Amino acid sequence: MRWQDRFSIAGRVALVTGASSGIGAEVARVFAQAGATVIATGQSAERLAALADETGCATLAADLATADGCNQLAAAALAGHPRIDILVNSAGVALTGPAIELSVADWDRTMAINLRAPFLLSRALAPGMIARKQGKIVNISSQTGVIAIPDHAAYAASKGGLNALTKSLMTELAPHNVQVNAICPTVVMTEMGQKIWSPPEKSGPMLAATPLGRFGEPVEIADLALYLASPAADLVNGALVMIEGGYSSV
Repeated sequence: MRWQDRFSIAGRVALVTGASSGIGAEVARVFAQAGATVIATGQSAERLAALADETGCATLAADLATADGCNQLAAAALAGHPRIDILVNSAGVALTGPAIELSVADWDRTMAINLRAPFLLSRALAPGMIARKQGKIVNISSQTGVIAIPDHAAYAASKGGLNALTKSLMTELAPHNVQVNAICPTVVMTEMGQKIWSPPEKSGPMLAATPLGRFGEPVEIADLALYLASPAADLVNGALVMIEGGYSSV
């Protein structure tokens, strides 16, 4: 197989959550450019329509904060595209602040979107991947699921759970030639990242502790997702891939 074919997802069908903005939108763009049929999902119908105009992807509005919303999304995706080869769980929320001030509602919403939704969508789409003996699940996690950052109790717990889910699903799906991996980025300068990390008093200590001295860009995460979704990464399984400028290495 030529290297171009090993890194290609042409002809594959990919469901990308959280595609209204940020990393999810960039993953949808990159996957569409790489030849995949992309089903982009999110909460903003207006933003999804703009993404569809730009990339030609199909779109489905979804509320992943509820179990019913996740199940309805999976059913709608399968109804329109019975073969889904790639699932990218990118939808997420970051409700930050001191743990002692965190509300139960914010905790529950974080767990529902960041952890329960990837589980429910994986559970719904994995049977088809098992039947075809081929599939890729890429979870967009965070370095906070591996290392500690203040004011991220709910977010870190949800991403740590997502990392554990990644490894657990891997053990069950690997015998069927389905690869499950997680990407653990540093701060990425999406709208959400800019909102939280733009103040110098917030970003300064983090950047000072990062050997590369900068945060990430959405396309850098999308490019890694493309690799993990391609045949070139068939041996990569159960990995928590750190993409954080060296922060966790020092």
